[in-house]
Amino acid sequence: MENPWKIISAKDLYDNPWIKLTEFNVVNPSGGKGIYGKVHFKNIAIGIVALDRSNNIYLVGQHRFTLNSYSWEIPEGGCPEHEAPLEAARRELLEETGLQAADWQELMRLHLSNSVTDELAIVYVAKELTQHDNDLEETEDISAVRIPFIEALNKVLAGEITDAITVAAILKMAVSVPELNQPS
Repeated sequence: MENPWKIISAKDLYDNPWIKLTEFNVVNPSGGKGIYGKVHFKNIAIGIVALDRSNNIYLVGQHRFTLNSYSWEIPEGGCPEHEAPLEAARRELLEETGLQAADWQELMRLHLSNSVTDELAIVYVAKELTQHDNDLEETEDISAVRIPFIEALNKVLAGEITDAITVAAILKMAVSVPELNQPS
């Protein structure tokens, strides 16, 4: 389908190693002139559902600067252009939880806040887990916990977990693998 938006001009307003903000002068689909802002993310967002043989998953908790609140999430991170997404997932899982996995499967791809950003997220399921030492980045103060999948699902349904990637991944797992919804 052809793009109904026509770009008249574009101006970069902000640029750092992680994001670029561009303002566009446009003609909208109805023919009116206007502006549109886009935040371009320079990394792909990566999420990992680390699932053990007892149907427990690993969550990481950290204070999120942008929200000024504590957040529980699946392990997540960024994948730079030069890195393969699966390699970034392996790195992030080890970094945040100390886990390595022998079995990896892509679960889903998401576009986050697609009205103002082009951010892409790729979520993997990691199984056959082994514990090693983690290697947090200097900007991270993370707590990792292992909880039954059903408990994580209940936290999503109760609104206690609000991170979009985590919510989507847990709900997709609940639908795709119904046996995870049973108490162990």
